[in-house]
Amino acid sequence: EMKTGREKGECELGFINELHSTALMDELKGKDRVVSALERELGLQAGYAQKLQLQKEALDEQLGQVREAERHHGSPKREVVPTLGETQDYINNQEVEDLRDARRFQLKIAELHSVTRKLEDRNALLADERNELLKRVREAESQMKPLLDKYKRMSKKNDDLLQTLQRMEEKLKNLSRENAEMKEKAHSRSQQPQQLKRPTSLTDLSHAHEEQEVEFLKLQVAEQRGIIDELTQRHVVETYFGFDEESVDSETSSLTSYITDLTDRTPATPEEDLEDGVSREEAELRFRQLTREYQALQRAYALLQEQAGGSHDAEREARNREQLQADLIGCKAKIGDLEKALAERGQDSKWVEEKQYLIRANQELHDKMCVLQQAESKLQAEVQDSRDQNELLEFRVLELEERERRSPAMGFHMTTFPENTNSALQIYCHQEGIKDVVIPDLMKKLDILGDNGNLRNEEQVVVIQARTVLSMCEKWLKQIDSTEAALTQKMIDLENEKDLFSKQKGFLEEELDYRKQALDQAYMRIAELEATLYNALQQEPGGRAVAESLSDRQREELGLAVDKLRRQILRQSRQYDSQILQERMELLQQAQQVRKGLNLQPPQRKDAVSLPPSTCMSVGVFV
Repeated sequence: EMKTGREKGECELGFINELHSTALMDELKGKDRVVSALERELGLQAGYAQKLQLQKEALDEQLGQVREAERHHGSPKREVVPTLGETQDYINNQEVEDLRDARRFQLKIAELHSVTRKLEDRNALLADERNELLKRVREAESQMKPLLDKYKRMSKKNDDLLQTLQRMEEKLKNLSRENAEMKEKAHSRSQQPQQLKRPTSLTDLSHAHEEQEVEFLKLQVAEQRGIIDELTQRHVVETYFGFDEESVDSETSSLTSYITDLTDRTPATPEEDLEDGVSREEAELRFRQLTREYQALQRAYALLQEQAGGSHDAEREARNREQLQADLIGCKAKIGDLEKALAERGQDSKWVEEKQYLIRANQELHDKMCVLQQAESKLQAEVQDSRDQNELLEFRVLELEERERRSPAMGFHMTTFPENTNSALQIYCHQEGIKDVVIPDLMKKLDILGDNGNLRNEEQVVVIQARTVLSMCEKWLKQIDSTEAALTQKMIDLENEKDLFSKQKGFLEEELDYRKQALDQAYMRIAELEATLYNALQQEPGGRAVAESLSDRQREELGLAVDKLRRQILRQSRQYDSQILQERMELLQQAQQVRKGLNLQPPQRKDAVSLPPSTCMSVGVFV
């Protein structure tokens, strides 16, 4: 707390110094503003003085001109003034006025010079004061920098101390609460009868043996300490691992000095001196031997404490011993109550063993049920994945069927051209019944007519246009044939993809059926395990004992729980069966619709060829 108070005082001092430096900075800023205002005023005065200086120079020039004019009798004023009215008085008056004006201007200039000097002196004083203030500010900043650093460190340290203080307060609260709880426990345990602890295992025996050794060593240490106290009648300096050697030597030296003082004070004979010396030596030897034994016992005691588990705490050991004794008393009371209950029912320890066996069997069955439930959840997840994939495939099949239904009704079959003809227009003419026209010959004739010079220009143009139209028709027919072949190939690919999806759908349906069968088997296995558990409880002697130990209400609740579980399993199996049946009915209806759509007969190629150009273009855009 003193340290915290000192740190707070230093922090307050740093804060005061910071405020002082802030005040100095404000004062310096005010001085700067005053200096800048005075500088502006000085500049105005200097400008006014310069203006007056220029006026003075102009007046001096005018006076010089007037004097030269008077000297040479060529003044411009004389020229202006009429010659008849010139007199000596007028000239004298003019000179007096000029001298008066010059004297007035000189006085004004001197006054302005004095004002300028005053302003310059004041400016110099303000500059010196400003420099001094700047110097003081720099010194204050240099002094404030370590104070600010120290203030930051102190504030940080203060925060750390506050956190430490909070932690210590929390720790103090916890310790006070634990102390109160321990006092309550000690008070409650002091009222219980003290009973000895009966060892129940090898570790308890070893701990009991170590405790006996520790008690024995404590008794030895107390005995040795009593002997040493009797010899020295003084306290020996004790450390954690024994006595300090220097303290022992000091005690022995003090003892010897005390004995020598006693012997020196009383007159004695040589025989008495000899006896006193022998007794003193024996006492010293005895004391040293006892101190060594005491140190050895202290070291052995410390080693035993380390082996027993850390530093020795008598209060903690007493609390642990009391706690263990109370637990032992409670356990003995429970054992006695259970033995009495078994004796009243006419049962022995075999019933307890059978009950433990049934509990283990029940735990194993519960573990198996957990494993089967995990497998069931995994199968349900796989079934859900299969359903999702099946739905995606069904959606894809429906898309393909809808695409096939919306596509134009064309008979997609490849047209084989004869080997001797390469003209699609010729084939179209044959299909229309026009067999007299040979397209290649017609083209040759048109070429010949176009080259014939006997025709008129209009006739030649018509022939050339007809030739061009026939060529374009032939190209258009070839393009239609290539489009028809591409559409046919696309339809074949779609049919193959549809077959592939159908096969994949069948595989997924088989896998779904397999997963459902596995799920049904898991449900059956769970039901069998439940029946086995119920039969075991009903038939086995241990199960009968457990069943007999149950009340009628508990038996009814167990039977109701088993029936409820069976009904739930049957209801879930019926729901799964109905869902599977519904899905299969939907698949059957979809398959029938697809079959009806595939059984439709396609129209003839004639209709496809005789389509208008707009329909053909729409087919090309669809592809």
